[in-house]
Amino acid sequence: MKKLLLTGFEPFLDHKMNPTEMIVKELDGKTIGAFEIIGHVLPVDYEQASPKLLNLVDELEPDAVIALGLAAGRNKITPERVAINVNDGVKDNSGRVPVDQPIIEGGPAAYFSMLPIREMVNALLEEGIPAEISNTAGTYLCNNVMYSVLHELEKRGGEFPAGFIHVPASFELGTQDGRLSCWPLKTIQEAVEVCIRMVN
Repeated sequence: MKKLLLTGFEPFLDHKMNPTEMIVKELDGKTIGAFEIIGHVLPVDYEQASPKLLNLVDELEPDAVIALGLAAGRNKITPERVAINVNDGVKDNSGRVPVDQPIIEGGPAAYFSMLPIREMVNALLEEGIPAEISNTAGTYLCNNVMYSVLHELEKRGGEFPAGFIHVPASFELGTQDGRLSCWPLKTIQEAVEVCIRMVN
């Protein structure tokens, strides 16, 4: 059976939990569509997140990679179209605050997702789950890991599905910040499963 590496992130900033961490742990070891899911949680750290992800790609030799991240201000599932070569964001969990730093010195300005993002969005909408393609993964750790894995695949000359999906906040986060648009964790997980089924 084919393997899909599914990653999420640990809690960060003022968020006491991260729904992507919960989903990755829940789906680890399950079979969805054509894939056995291998779930791992990445640190919110500019110097550790991408190396850990790339080490997992080396170790596991997956047939597809989907990285998940929390976009607490969004109210839809948003597969990302593009990652750009810059770190510039709020502090990570180690206190680093990069400003205008390239992720890969001399690397291309951007990489496009290799996931079937249009098919993912269409399938989600058919299931009644709000979704749209996002054209900005930001400049924080989500963009960092998306760019890094796509750059590594380009270097290797390999082509398999890889990219990033942002998810909204869960109800658990809403209890901490009533301004957030929040979803049931179960619905977010179901949306991720729908997206996985679109991958060949």
